[in-house]
Amino acid sequence: MSFAQMRQRMPGAKVDTALNAAVRAARPALVTAVVFSLFINILGLTGPLYMMQVYDRVLSSRNIATLVVLTILIAILYAVCAWLESLRSRLLVRAGLKFDEEVNDHVFDAVQRASLRKASASHVQALRDTDTVREFFSGGGLISLCDLPWVPIYILFATLLSPWYGLLAVLSCVISGGLAVANDRATRKLLDQATKANIAAANQATTTFRNAEVLQAMGMVPNLRRRWIASHGDALGWHAVASDRGGALMAATRFNRMFMQSLILGLGAYLAINREITPGMMIAASIIVGRCIQPIEMAIGNWKAIVNMRSAYGRVQELLRGLPPQGSRMRLPAPQGAVQVENLIAHAPGTEFPVLRGINFAVPAGSVLGIIGPSAAGKSSLARILVGVWPATAGAVRLDGSDLRHWDPEQLGGHLGYLPQDVELFAGSIADNIARFGEKDEALIVQAAQMAGTHEMIQRLPHGYNTDIGENGASLSGGQRQRIALARALYGLPALIVLDEPNASLDAAGEQALILAVQALKKAGRTVILITHKTNNLSLCDLVLLLNEGSVHGFGPRDEVIAKLLGPRLVQPAAAPQGVTPAAAEA
Repeated sequence: MSFAQMRQRMPGAKVDTALNAAVRAARPALVTAVVFSLFINILGLTGPLYMMQVYDRVLSSRNIATLVVLTILIAILYAVCAWLESLRSRLLVRAGLKFDEEVNDHVFDAVQRASLRKASASHVQALRDTDTVREFFSGGGLISLCDLPWVPIYILFATLLSPWYGLLAVLSCVISGGLAVANDRATRKLLDQATKANIAAANQATTTFRNAEVLQAMGMVPNLRRRWIASHGDALGWHAVASDRGGALMAATRFNRMFMQSLILGLGAYLAINREITPGMMIAASIIVGRCIQPIEMAIGNWKAIVNMRSAYGRVQELLRGLPPQGSRMRLPAPQGAVQVENLIAHAPGTEFPVLRGINFAVPAGSVLGIIGPSAAGKSSLARILVGVWPATAGAVRLDGSDLRHWDPEQLGGHLGYLPQDVELFAGSIADNIARFGEKDEALIVQAAQMAGTHEMIQRLPHGYNTDIGENGASLSGGQRQRIALARALYGLPALIVLDEPNASLDAAGEQALILAVQALKKAGRTVILITHKTNNLSLCDLVLLLNEGSVHGFGPRDEVIAKLLGPRLVQPAAAPQGVTPAAAEA
């Protein structure tokens, strides 16, 4: 174990995250930009020096040749300074890109894991926060911070002109710096509160308009509008208070700048009258002391961006530390589809009481398991655990003998098909959605659509498989979305397919297509787990699992389980599943 790893395991030690690694990756470009800032600030002295030469030499000697040479020289120096500023800007942009390249995958994955723990639109804010940090690298805020360390250069040159100018420059910088610190202390917490309130209002609006049809149909628009206005008003209130405090300090900063400029000229006039400096030195000192204050004023002007970046950085860091990346896992052989559930106990994310307790069963590869039970029995929770969406609190779920936690998630996903109750499709074409937005194998896309009985329906759409379905499949009906989601679950004939109420939105033709699909999967040796309330689907099953209140109340071959539910006299071996009443299936 390395020293860094040992340090991270020490109590109270801060965990190194991908955000720290991204900053380290961008550091060479940032350091180079700071070095460039040294030369840019040194070249910033060319203007005062030019003014000194013009006032003290050219005007007194009336030498036009000297003026021309000085003007050509300063033009060259200004061009070099502009070139260095351009290079610095390009370096900072590339530093931002390098930062984003290093961290974006990790933040995206952390947002996904956070969404699995607790569904909330607020998790996506981490992606926007990452953009805020990246944009800061290439903005004026960081450039002003790059110039700050070189303020002593200007103070030194001001002192060389006159110790009084050096003292005045130091005094001006101290006042500006004190105002910046006061600005930070007065507005930091307020701006943090305003940002949080803005995020909450934006997330509330996103959630609200996702259900626009319900709002319109049931007259909920005024109520939810008032709710959003209250959240939005909180954000505006915090911003107003922060702006009031910051505005007063900015006014004090402007007063300091203007008064110092006048004071510099007045001091210069006094020193020139006493022949302690020349008129050219007076003009040069005015410019140099002004350049001392400029980086501090730029930092104050960009203070809101600096505070926002700092808050965004802290939120992303907190997310990454709370959800560390999963370690790499060895790739396992492709599974055949055998499922074993051993003493499973599970909680829904964020809840205290288990939704599943002591679940045990095994499904051989190539079998069809039907899961039945009343509402809130734990059927959908079990489905989420079987596909690795929720973790097991205790016990294990094994696929071909290997615990799901031992599988690489990306490898495992290619061997699983999952159709949840709440179907979610994504903006893009039908082909993209069926192929899971991976590399499109046209033959497999058509095969999956045909198995799901949706090939003909897709062909009737304006652009067939290339039809763009809009956000969440908004251009499709509920039944069409259900069947395309079923095709997505069947894409590539996964070893294990979990279907949670797959016929909830299907018509008679859709239900017949589902039956044919399950039969085809069974014939292909795939394992299917079918959660259903419709008893006619039980005829497809080899095994039946009855759940009630999170526990197993029956498991075994289909006919045996149904016989225990209804009694042997009511069950005919060949048609037992057809004789089950809906009430019995939910018993």
